[in-house]
Amino acid sequence: MGKYNGPLCRLCRAEGTKLFLKGNRCITDKCSLERRKYPPGRKGSRVRIKKSNYKYQLREKQKVKRFYGLREKQFRNFFYKSAKQKGITGENLLRFLELRLDNVIYRMNFAASRTNAKQLISHGHIQVNGKKVTVSSYILKVGDEISFNEKSIKNENIKLILEGITGLVETPEWIIVDTEKNSGKINNLPNREDVSLDVEEHLIVELYSK
Repeated sequence: MGKYNGPLCRLCRAEGTKLFLKGNRCITDKCSLERRKYPPGRKGSRVRIKKSNYKYQLREKQKVKRFYGLREKQFRNFFYKSAKQKGITGENLLRFLELRLDNVIYRMNFAASRTNAKQLISHGHIQVNGKKVTVSSYILKVGDEISFNEKSIKNENIKLILEGITGLVETPEWIIVDTEKNSGKINNLPNREDVSLDVEEHLIVELYSK
């Protein structure tokens, strides 16, 4: 499946929850979900459609995939990788997604959205342990240090971005952020409770296990 290029607010309405795809707009009254709390394509909230088990499973998968900004093939590969790990598959999947570099940049309040974080990474502004990384799906490990490179931190546009998104999201305890140096460190592996999205990951496991 190709990249989605339609209205981002439509995705939030389709999933019935905020996916925080548009930065500051998502926490204001301009948020589309605040004004129209029903799925797109329907004439109001009175329209009800009976859901099958498959549809519940599919919706949970789509919600997580869109929340983290992944394509279908990427998401499926993460699931298979999670299934090979010890522990609970659903929790392993969410842990992998939380440890993606683009997600960590967003959670550190260094980007207005995960899409914005992907742009910073692909343009070479981000480094891990002092080395430039341009792959958004890079999986971080405990002890990894994330920062802007010296040239980028002096960029006026990036300075404005950082000033405009301070405190946009709550940084989890497993990430330590140094706001003065605009850097951060992975202190621990994320737990299930650290996932900010309301999701029933067991339904995703059921979907892919068929």
